[in-house]
Amino acid sequence: MHDNRNQRINQISDTTLVVGIDIAKRNHYACAVDERGRELKKSFVIRQSLQGFETFYATLMKLMETHDKKEVIIGFEPTGHYWMNLAAFLTDQGIPFVLVNPLHVKQSKELDDNLQSKNDLKDARVIAKMMPQGYYSMPREMTQIDSELRRGTAYRARLKEESASIQNRIRRWIDLYFPEFASVIKGLGKQAQAILKYAPLPEDLLIFSHEELIDFLQTKGVRYLSKKKVERLLQVAEYSIGLKDSPEMARMEIRMLLDQLSMYESQIQEITENLVTLARELPDFDYLTSIPGISETTVLELLSETGSLKRYKDPRQLFKLAGLTLVTNSSGESKGRKRISKRGRRRLRALLYKAVFPLLHANSAFRALYEYYSNDREKPVTKKEALVILCRKLLQICHGLSHYGTTFDLERMMRDMPFLAHPKAA
Repeated sequence: MHDNRNQRINQISDTTLVVGIDIAKRNHYACAVDERGRELKKSFVIRQSLQGFETFYATLMKLMETHDKKEVIIGFEPTGHYWMNLAAFLTDQGIPFVLVNPLHVKQSKELDDNLQSKNDLKDARVIAKMMPQGYYSMPREMTQIDSELRRGTAYRARLKEESASIQNRIRRWIDLYFPEFASVIKGLGKQAQAILKYAPLPEDLLIFSHEELIDFLQTKGVRYLSKKKVERLLQVAEYSIGLKDSPEMARMEIRMLLDQLSMYESQIQEITENLVTLARELPDFDYLTSIPGISETTVLELLSETGSLKRYKDPRQLFKLAGLTLVTNSSGESKGRKRISKRGRRRLRALLYKAVFPLLHANSAFRALYEYYSNDREKPVTKKEALVILCRKLLQICHGLSHYGTTFDLERMMRDMPFLAHPKAA
């Protein structure tokens, strides 16, 4: 990884053609400069098509010949998905490209012309002039498995969002037509789905006796439904305040919603199984799943965001990638409170935060560390700050396990934290 800005600056020499591109849906804009940021060609259009890409390639070759440049480097903001087609074309042509932080571009615009204005031509010029100063990052070199995991986990996340949306619509339906249902049948598991599908309205339940309802639901695949729960369900159905109008459409709506939910659940299960199978091919997988409290799905989502952790020389690179780097604002004798930067992968940061909670129950070392920071030491931090500390610690341990090729050792982790034995003296 190229984390040293000086190294990034040194990659651009007097024989390098630097091109900045502002990405859009149909027409990109590019600007070419030299190693000192002097414009060699003002902003021009790149059509989002094969012909447009080939014309752009021909323009690059002509600029390199005209200005005696031996290599070219292209940079753009990785916003949205419109840059991916161009990136694939550049990769096929063997042309290197780098990524420029959109926040840096936004904050640098006024340096270009001392105006707050924004347009595609100006953005392309700003991006091009930032690159010779080292304000860019190298894209991660991804293997075939890395690409599959990245694409698959992104799609899995979208499926889960759609599934959550359907569940919310089902709960809304229940609130309208059978609000008492949720007080008897908790959640939207197999029991709830079967009852709502075959006897959704209170009036559909009241035509049965207790025994008949149990027999009917068993024929529909509902098992382990207690007699007490059935009696309670019939009792609340008799006095339900649910809407009585349009019963046919209400039954059709809930049936279709349940079919959609079932489809999403099966798709999520299928893609998760495929992703876990792919992730097992990575050497990091077995090391990371050896941590008590870390599931296989957590590991595959972590690796989809980071790639193999062996690529990182120091865990601080992972902190930065996740936006967990500590920052503070200080001036003179005034020292501000430390906080995390949140400049990094939002999904990775959220994944780590959610992964900490199972660790507190399944891993005594992490539980002891949480208690130390939140309660035991002389200056305890807030509960949320303690969880963030555990996120950093988890990344640090994951990096160590992958780097040294070993599995998690609870006793060694406790030995490495002697301050836990005497918290007040630490």
